[in-house]
Order: sequence, then C-alpha cells, then structure tokens
Amino acid sequence: MKKLELHLHLEGAAPPAFVRDLAARKSEDVGGIFDERGNYAYRGFDEFLQVYEAATSVIRGPEDYARLLEVVLENCAENGVIYAELFVSPEFCGGGDLAAWREYLHAMTEMAAKMRGQGIDSRAILTSIRHFGPERSKTTAICAAETAGGWVTGFGMGGAEGVGRATDYAWSFDCAREAGLGLTCHAGEWGGPDSIRDALSLGCTRIGHGVRAIEDNALVDRLAEDGITLEVCPGSNIALGVYSRLRDHPIAKLIERGVRVTVSTDDPPFFHTTMRQEYDALARVFDFAEPEFDRIAHWAIDAAFCDDDTRARLRKEFS
Repeated sequence: MKKLELHLHLEGAAPPAFVRDLAARKSEDVGGIFDERGNYAYRGFDEFLQVYEAATSVIRGPEDYARLLEVVLENCAENGVIYAELFVSPEFCGGGDLAAWREYLHAMTEMAAKMRGQGIDSRAILTSIRHFGPERSKTTAICAAETAGGWVTGFGMGGAEGVGRATDYAWSFDCAREAGLGLTCHAGEWGGPDSIRDALSLGCTRIGHGVRAIEDNALVDRLAEDGITLEVCPGSNIALGVYSRLRDHPIAKLIERGVRVTVSTDDPPFFHTTMRQEYDALARVFDFAEPEFDRIAHWAIDAAFCDDDTRARLRKEFS
C-alpha cells in the first residue's frame, strides 16, 4: 500500500547500525546509548532526548547528512512511502550558522534529487529545538527563510514541550511565514489542549501529534471546522507512554469527530516501528482498511508542504 509520511525526524530515523558505524569510523564512544541487543536504550521522554542528541552528535558534516538522508529514504521506500517530509534542524547542521547550513543543504538537496529518481520524493521542514530557547530558535528561522524553496518548504518546532510556551517563539514563526513556508509545531503530545491552542495562534495549519486535543470537545470541533491536520504518530505515543496501549489511543475517535489525521513514525528506530507496522497495527486494533487508509493518504496530500504540481502528481497515485 502506498503511503505518505509527514512527521519524520531525520536524525531520529538514523538506524542504530548507522550511528555505531559512524562512531567507529570517527573513533568516538557512544556505546552507552545502546542496549545489549544494539537498540537505542532510554527510559522516559527526558532520557530519550538525551540519547537522541548523543546519537546525533556523531552525525557531522554535509556528507554524513547526505548519507543519512539516503538511508532514511531507502527505509521509507521499503515501507511503501512515496513522499516524506523530514524535520531537519540547522542546529545540528552547522550550529545554526547560515553559511554552514547552506553547505549541508546543498548535499542533502542533491541526495533528495537522486532518491526522487528512485521513486521516493521528499521535502524538508526546518525545525527549531524548543528546549534550546527562543533566541536560538531565531537562527533556525533565519536559515529557513534564507533557503526557502526547492527542498525546504516548511518550518516547525520540536523538542521538550514543557519548556516555556509555543507563543514565546512567535518571532521565528512570523519570520518563516513571511518567507512563504508551511508551519507546523509539536503540541498536544505532552502538553495539554492549551499547548495546541498556542500552536494554532502561531498560524500553524498542522500540529505535530496533537492527540490530547481529544480532552477538549471545543478544541476538537475547532480542529475539524478549520481543517487543521494532526501529524499522528501512534507507535511513538505508545513507546513514550503518552498512552499505555494502542486501544486507548484517540486516533479513531478524532477521525470520527471529523478531524483530519495523518500517520507517521516520528523516530522509528527509537520506537521499534515502521510505516508498515503502523498501518498493520491500526488495521488490527481499529479495523482500519483500504477506505480509512485512502482517506488518511488524501488528507496527507492536502496538508503536505509541497508545490501544486507535486500535489497533483500524488493525487494521481491514489486515484
């Protein structure tokens, strides 16, 4: 089954073997972030962020990132994904320096073009790191605005939702909006419904996760009426303990209430998931079948941060 994925962190999709090999070639010790089976090891969200940043620390330089993009998109294609939007942070690609970011971007854009020729299209959503603070977020927004167009089509914010409020980052979102970029923001995963309202006030047309909207009927109605799309990552939510089991996840209830949702893997090797596994689990637990998955795909096409020609081509894939 063909799929689209709108919520995928580039570094978070790095397979453990890729990170271990890179660390070995650079003679760097990152053994503490793996368990005895070679998987990423962490307990809880805060430790997850620490392991995530430790794994990312060995991925340095344009060539590393181009190779990582190739591996990640190959994995996407193996799971039936024909279009993916990846969260990429200039913080990790040159420390937020615009000149350095351009070098990283050039290498990744070339790789994205190569992979497009192999049947897997992609775009980049430049992402500020919330727990790095509003001032550092501005450097990412400037990188996004200065390199908008082509592969770079969106701006967003990830990181620890418990740090400040999304509205503290209004300058960054205004900067990205003025550059014509699509806007999304992680909210409603660990933060409650008010965190989603904050993200909406920034002009976001998509919300990363957003599942805790289900706790507020008025907010659910607003999302449905305004056509806001939620980038839902069920496997991630279960792995990090937002919900204890998939049966308790609100994705089906949100759809029933008229909210547009998409399905993504977030940081797949960290959560032991793939897009195929996400679809299989939804089919098994909620009896999703071709009509439900087709509707999710069309919602993803409508919400994608891409040009009209690409959107038209994707619609033909599902006609």
